[in-house]
Amino acid sequence: MKLVWKLLRQHISVPQFAGFFFANLVGMAIILLGIQFYNDTQAIYQSEDSFMKEDYLIVNKKIGTVTTITGKSNAFSDAEIDDAATQPFVQKTGAFSSSSFDVRASFDIQGFARFSTDMFFESVPDEFVDVKTEDWSYEAGDRSIPIILPKDYLDLYNFGYAQSRNMPKLSEGILGALKLRIDINGNGYQDSYDGQIVGFSSRLNTILVPQAFMAYANSRYANNAEILHTRLIMQVNNPTDDRITTYLQDNNYETDQDKLDASKTTFLLRIIVAVVMSVGLVICILAIYILMLSIYLLVEKNSTKLENLLLLGYSPSKVSLPYQLLTLGLNLLVFLIAFAILLVARDVWLGLFADFFPDFTSPSLLPAIIMGIVLLIVVSILNIIAVHRKVMSIWNRKD
Repeated sequence: MKLVWKLLRQHISVPQFAGFFFANLVGMAIILLGIQFYNDTQAIYQSEDSFMKEDYLIVNKKIGTVTTITGKSNAFSDAEIDDAATQPFVQKTGAFSSSSFDVRASFDIQGFARFSTDMFFESVPDEFVDVKTEDWSYEAGDRSIPIILPKDYLDLYNFGYAQSRNMPKLSEGILGALKLRIDINGNGYQDSYDGQIVGFSSRLNTILVPQAFMAYANSRYANNAEILHTRLIMQVNNPTDDRITTYLQDNNYETDQDKLDASKTTFLLRIIVAVVMSVGLVICILAIYILMLSIYLLVEKNSTKLENLLLLGYSPSKVSLPYQLLTLGLNLLVFLIAFAILLVARDVWLGLFADFFPDFTSPSLLPAIIMGIVLLIVVSILNIIAVHRKVMSIWNRKD
């Protein structure tokens, strides 16, 4: 093997292999950085609202002076709900269901505070809520109700009510560990339940319970009273679609503009990352082409020596092996350096994220590692096959 390597390395072009190395390094680094940056930025949205996807919009009818004076209902009819579901920019649509019974909630932090208030419940189809199945379920007879609260409610308590009364402030973790007492009255029934807070939403300004509980409770405590759907939840294909704004204006509907802007930002981020990764992939493909060309030129320069080695009894596999090891070593070095660049760059942007989002938890590097390994394997296999085919062509030529 040493003799074969000494014979073949004489015509190796360092500039050609250096060109492949740096081109492949740039391409792989761009791809790894794009994947990890996207995952990290997605974690910001998910940490704010891990159970609501960014492409969901909450839509309601505008309430104006005329509506207030005339008492006209702002509920959506079945025809309006069906019309919303058939819009070309909508993937699926669901309606909010409201409670038609009296609800009172209270909790007691022994030795610190006792708090109680009248409240209400709403629900949406479970397919719109990203909570673990075992946490977001209810069966008739259960005495525990999973609840999602608006994050604004917790902020109002901490920075308003608790601040003015010198009461302890509550974090999401502490409040999630507490059991709420839920008292429900209606239709001649009066029952108590344990409320289990499973999350806080920065997108939903409502107190959310499972659809199964809402159906059971309205049946028991409201005698199956008619449910008026005053809000819709819509999953859209593209939040930047101008047809969304036109549709809302034409039907006198409205949605939270901040949430729509956040959805548009997330969508545009996806597009930007996809474009950047595509550029990186193109660079990788060009780098592979450069290496292929270098190998072909190198083999062609050494064709006489290769032919002699083959005539001496060396197999095509042994003759190909030095070139294959060379390309494999270069690819492995590219992956390691690209991963090192990723770690350094990631430390920079995670530091910036931590300044703006103190509760940010960085996700795993696994997706970027897997993509890097896949690229390493694919590029190496292509290089090995190319070298072997070129040597085989010389083998066949000697015959």
